[in-house]
Amino acid sequence: MAATDEVAYVEHPLLAPSFIERRLYQIQLAGTARDGHTLVCLPTGLGKTTVSLLVTAERLSEVGGKSLLLAPTKPLVQQHADFYREALSIPDDDIVVFTGDVRPDDRAALWNDAQIVIATPQVVENDLVGGRVSLEHVTHLTFDECHRGTGDYAYVYIAERYHQDAGNALVTGMSASPGGDKEDILTVCENLGLVDVTVMTEDDADVAEYTYDTEVEWERIGLPEEILTIRNALNEVIKDRLSKLKSLGVTRATSPDISQKQLNGIRAELQKMINADDGDGYKGMSVHAEVMKLRRAVELVETQSVESVRRYFERQRNAARSSGASKASQRLVAEPKVREAMRLAESFDELHPKFSKTRILLAETLGLGGGERVIVFTESRDTAEALTEFLSQSFDARRFVGQGDKEGSDGMTQKQQQETLDAFRAGEFEVLVSTSVAEEGLDVPEVDLVLFYEPVPTAIRSIQRKGRTGRQTEGRVIVLMAEDTRDEAYFWISRRKESQMEDELKKLKGVADEVEDELDDSQQSLDAFEGSAGGESGPSVREKRMQPGLTDFSESETNDDADTVDSEEGPATDADSEDGVVAAVGGRDDEELVEIVADQRELDSTIARDLSTREGVRTRLETLAVGDYVLSDRVAVERKSVSDFLDTLTGGDRSLFEQVADMSRHYSRPIVVIEGDRLYEERNVHPNAIRGALSSLAVDFGVSVLRTEDEKDTADLLEVIATREQASAERSVNVHGEKSAKTLDEQQEYVVSSIADIGPVSARALLEHFGSVEAVMTASKDDLLEVHGVGEVTADRIREVVGSTY
Repeated sequence: MAATDEVAYVEHPLLAPSFIERRLYQIQLAGTARDGHTLVCLPTGLGKTTVSLLVTAERLSEVGGKSLLLAPTKPLVQQHADFYREALSIPDDDIVVFTGDVRPDDRAALWNDAQIVIATPQVVENDLVGGRVSLEHVTHLTFDECHRGTGDYAYVYIAERYHQDAGNALVTGMSASPGGDKEDILTVCENLGLVDVTVMTEDDADVAEYTYDTEVEWERIGLPEEILTIRNALNEVIKDRLSKLKSLGVTRATSPDISQKQLNGIRAELQKMINADDGDGYKGMSVHAEVMKLRRAVELVETQSVESVRRYFERQRNAARSSGASKASQRLVAEPKVREAMRLAESFDELHPKFSKTRILLAETLGLGGGERVIVFTESRDTAEALTEFLSQSFDARRFVGQGDKEGSDGMTQKQQQETLDAFRAGEFEVLVSTSVAEEGLDVPEVDLVLFYEPVPTAIRSIQRKGRTGRQTEGRVIVLMAEDTRDEAYFWISRRKESQMEDELKKLKGVADEVEDELDDSQQSLDAFEGSAGGESGPSVREKRMQPGLTDFSESETNDDADTVDSEEGPATDADSEDGVVAAVGGRDDEELVEIVADQRELDSTIARDLSTREGVRTRLETLAVGDYVLSDRVAVERKSVSDFLDTLTGGDRSLFEQVADMSRHYSRPIVVIEGDRLYEERNVHPNAIRGALSSLAVDFGVSVLRTEDEKDTADLLEVIATREQASAERSVNVHGEKSAKTLDEQQEYVVSSIADIGPVSARALLEHFGSVEAVMTASKDDLLEVHGVGEVTADRIREVVGSTY
């Protein structure tokens, strides 16, 4: 980077003085993003977060309200929060973090008082569906790593709600790699309601000043004969299993190099056989499962390490021994050739050649080259564990993995992740061995080498990784590639996809106006974004404001005209509106709203999200003791897909009839909804068995059984029933149902489970342990913790409720 005599800083009333370095490209991007819903594309490590922060500062200063920044992982959320608290001159307590570690009730209170909320999207999605927060007063919403905004990812739902609910909306999407091609990029923009696109690459002069070119080097690794023997034994079994699938007529391929796309096609053909009630389809599915497990083992032994395949085989053995083990797992570990491969893996006492090559490259960088930091990325946690142990013999190395515990491997807590990154930044150790958790957006410091233990077949992830080097000084990116393995296939896929993405970004930059026109046309037709900037209902933010992009962030003082914005543009404050969340639900009074309570576990479906977007409907999330939805004090609904319904007839932890019996005791008008078609064709269950179950539900339990086509049809039905109950019959919602004659046991369980965070299962466990309600209520925290399933949070909650002054 070119030397300068004096560093200039951005000055703004809400920015900490002499903190944000004044970079022209960041100010230009912020100026564009401030004027409309904008996708900001900027290479990793060049300050996308700074761009969003500048826009947030301007919006809060100019129109008030609050800002919401969403990031996909907890470490990234915490990192953003630390940066915002350091960079902004507002009180730290006004910048709050929302993750799953914060209790829902606490989040609702924090939301009301916060000026800036930084959160994982799943938490905000849950709070929106549950009616705990409103986006009405959010004046700037940032989607970090916005390329995730596709399919059912929470970003898509939150964007829809924001454009629908916000009084003065502005969206910024940020990504170094927004998609593999133009269509992917347009999809992200349409899903998030973005109508402007601004792209800067290393080729731009303003950006080039802060970057160095990073060339990717490929190191080809030959495999020893012992590893090839293990692989060939597994491939022989794959060929045999594919021959069995060929005999079923679902494939012609028997080569172990079969692609994932072909395997997906085989699965689709087998599903057709099952749908046609062909019993061979189930046998074929089991064989298909074997092939998938074997392919994973081959991939591990070829491209990862023998240690990782040893651990994989051990998990397969444990799975085969467990109760309810699948036939695929049992056949796999019993297969002679697989057993031989297991024996060879266990007797192989050499390291995978990638291990020794990694050590050589690190020695060159940290020793001979005088480097200070290296990151090694690997796809497998098993490999990360083994590699960290191996490298620690020669270097100060630490692992960086996700939070989930896996068999034989403890995850890292959010605190541990943060402490590890802080120590790496501070130079306390020199080698970070990381799985994919560190790929996206984490501010890992400049490093001298990024080593890919294997090629990455996804352009987005490859670009994210390369962005960890070449920021302030020259660095190297090296990819290890095992010859004649899947590594080579991934190499070519990666090269092709990266090239496509780079070409598309350059094209996107060159035809930004045309793309924006295409986005404008598309967004105009999206009813989901009614009321958003650029929609049919009103002018866009750009049309309303049209202020020059640089005046707000001048080198001296901010624009004197910044305070002269028409007050009608700003969102209504709490003092302006007596209805609070009313604007978010179409302006109806609370008394007119139809309330639907959904069980927390129903968030796996789209029903609760769908209902929460409907005018006149208010959703609430609870951990329901019975049923999936409560529509009044007498109507509860148990929802079953056709597959779920048939599962309850053929086994499971709890039969449908037990669930319905519980629901009937609490609600006088219980309903079972069976969702989907092909009730009599999907499984090999005799039609009369199904008819008998339906008859029993209606006759023996007095339950209404209703059929729906899909999740949308179910949502429509729930809304109609809730409206009839609450608007027409004037009944209220009660998650405990009507008062009914409960047994003494049920009344005791009811009393204990009424404490927040105590569900029916925990209530029964507590009562079985202590023997009475009184004993539960007088138990100490230490005694409560002895009960299975009761943790710190639950124990503290019980003591708080029982012991606090009223």
